[in-house]
Amino acid sequence: MASNNTDAGSGLLDAAPMHWRQWVVVCLCIALNALDGFDVLAISFAAPGIAAEWGIDRAMLGIVLSMELIGMATGSVLIGNLADRIGRRPTILACLVVMAAGMLLSALARDVAFLSATRLATGLGIGGMLSSTSAMVAEYSNARRRSLNVVLNIAGYSSGAILGGLVAAALLEGSGDWRSVFLFGGVATLAVLPLAWFLLPESIDSLLARRPADALERVNRTLARLGQPLLAALPAPLAGGSQRSLLSLFTGGYARVTILLTIAYFTQIMLFYFVQKWVPKIVVDMGHDAASAGRVLVAANVGSLASAVLIGLASQKLRLRPLVVGAMLCSFLAIGLFGSGLTDLFWLSLVVALAAFFINAGVVGMYPILATTFPAHLRASGIGFVIGVGRGGSAIGPVLAGALFAGGSGLLPVSLVMGAGGLVAAAMLLLLPRRE
Repeated sequence: MASNNTDAGSGLLDAAPMHWRQWVVVCLCIALNALDGFDVLAISFAAPGIAAEWGIDRAMLGIVLSMELIGMATGSVLIGNLADRIGRRPTILACLVVMAAGMLLSALARDVAFLSATRLATGLGIGGMLSSTSAMVAEYSNARRRSLNVVLNIAGYSSGAILGGLVAAALLEGSGDWRSVFLFGGVATLAVLPLAWFLLPESIDSLLARRPADALERVNRTLARLGQPLLAALPAPLAGGSQRSLLSLFTGGYARVTILLTIAYFTQIMLFYFVQKWVPKIVVDMGHDAASAGRVLVAANVGSLASAVLIGLASQKLRLRPLVVGAMLCSFLAIGLFGSGLTDLFWLSLVVALAAFFINAGVVGMYPILATTFPAHLRASGIGFVIGVGRGGSAIGPVLAGALFAGGSGLLPVSLVMGAGGLVAAAMLLLLPRRE
């Protein structure tokens, strides 16, 4: 059955204070998710320039905007399961290589088809990275800090979007070339690869779950570096620990939570990416320049970052599920305010930041629940499946919004349709079993 506490696996690191090497792992995973945040939103910053240079309409632009989200959905499911089979570390390193290649090739795009293919490839790496680092952070945290660290790991996404957005706005103002945004992202991703190679060890829980031939030696080597007692022998494997297929998520009492959490994530992330993908184009269509539109998106990610930090801190003292449900309900109201007809840049930025605050609180608040629901041998698979299938909402969101706009719908009805995702997500969490 799903766990009802903060235990994330072996429990070897649960009681002791966080060692500085554990903090290095957590911080590095946060940095990797910051790269994810910039890499995903690079196409949003570049979208106005792409549309102007290639003369594509909103419906086609919506498809281009969704390509890496489709890749993320696929990567989260397939590569998340791969991380349970071969380990967290090699999966993360491979994802970094794929992300860097995808970003650099995007800078070379000369047509929609090539750009769509490179964004799809980039998304594969990002999706696998997100599920793998979420599992890694949960497994390198002690019981006291686990929920907070998992939330902060996801908050790295918004941090990368904020810092990267400021850089992207400067690049667009300086050169006016949307390709420079992808080039910057590719170089930054390559620069982080050596850090991950030297500073990111394999997860103890992953080694205990997979049990390679040298598992005891590797576990003890890591325990020694963390100042923990060594093991005389590997502990007995958990029941079902050898089952690492995706079908295992629908057996042993996990089916209900897997389905409910997947639907909740699907609908909430659809709303999240409506804001992340369409805000720059909507603001440009109001008569503002691309750099100003990029700053409005930065304001959205400031709101996202603030909500992630606050909900992470609140989770140390308060029950998480009511906080998340409340945020999802407020996200519907806030996105409706965004669609009400505001055009002033200051008020647009403020309302978008408010909407992003509640929307992202609903998203990131689900990650600690995911990380503590699935056991170590299924953790990356479980997280990957929920966010992978759920990210179908991230791919559908921009396409649906583009189709509604192309069909003549105004900003308010489109915003309310997309905002309904928050209402559905809240309902799914209310239906979850009391034991998470």
